[in-house]
Amino acid sequence: MREHQVTGPAGRVLSVVEDGDPRGRPVFALHGTPGGRLLYGRHVADAKKKGIRLIGYSRPGYGASTEHRGRSMADNAADVAAVADALGVDRFGVWGHSGGGSPALACAARLPGRVVAASCLAGVAPYRADGLDYTAGMGELNVEEFRRMTSDPAGWEKKLEADMIALRNAEPEQVLEMWKSLLSPVDLDAISPDLVEFLMRQVKEGIAPGSAGMRDDSLSLVVPWGFEFRDVRVPHQVWHGGHDRFVPFSHGRWLVAQLPRSESHLDPEEGHLTLYQRRIPEVHDWILSHF
Repeated sequence: MREHQVTGPAGRVLSVVEDGDPRGRPVFALHGTPGGRLLYGRHVADAKKKGIRLIGYSRPGYGASTEHRGRSMADNAADVAAVADALGVDRFGVWGHSGGGSPALACAARLPGRVVAASCLAGVAPYRADGLDYTAGMGELNVEEFRRMTSDPAGWEKKLEADMIALRNAEPEQVLEMWKSLLSPVDLDAISPDLVEFLMRQVKEGIAPGSAGMRDDSLSLVVPWGFEFRDVRVPHQVWHGGHDRFVPFSHGRWLVAQLPRSESHLDPEEGHLTLYQRRIPEVHDWILSHF
């Protein structure tokens, strides 16, 4: 693993790791919400085998990355471009899971000359998306988060900071209990000891400085995203599972409807974590086919 501190837009610091094949095809892996730059061992092993230089970075406010209050979804593309510039990378692939899915689409829309292909797995739709009942099918924990965020922003921010403190100090069993309304049976079956250990390590590094990263990830969903779906013209995929309670299946269907050129993988048998645990090797193969 190679670690970097990169200077991003407006002089902000972006904390970066890369692993896999250092001479391989560059592919960005964009983390969920909350999360951080660390890369899952199974994904790294697949990258090494296939000749992929796998790159992760912490979005602003997570880990050692400087906070960027008021950031939009499109701002993620500028940050990815800054990381790529610092690492000497011209063209690259990108995939993102959960809270990283929409930023992957932002990269596809805003960096068409550099992104060879983008994959959005379990990605979130815009909060005021026409024709979408946003929280239908969502676990109670996330429903309550969106309710608080939109009805009592100041109270939500105060509670969010307390929640991040609790999460930093939690053991794996406590985290699974916190997430119980979000974990469908298929996701529970997919949880392995190495995945739990990784997620705990990634999340705890990401939220070590506080709640700013998760706060701004969440707020970026409810303001204009800064790009149009019609601008996503590079090859792109949308993956979503029918048993997803973190981000309901309807979000995936909505995204596919807005992205008629997408390669669609709407699978009623998949969940949220199952995509992260099982499907990234397929995503890697697909991205490599577009270099």
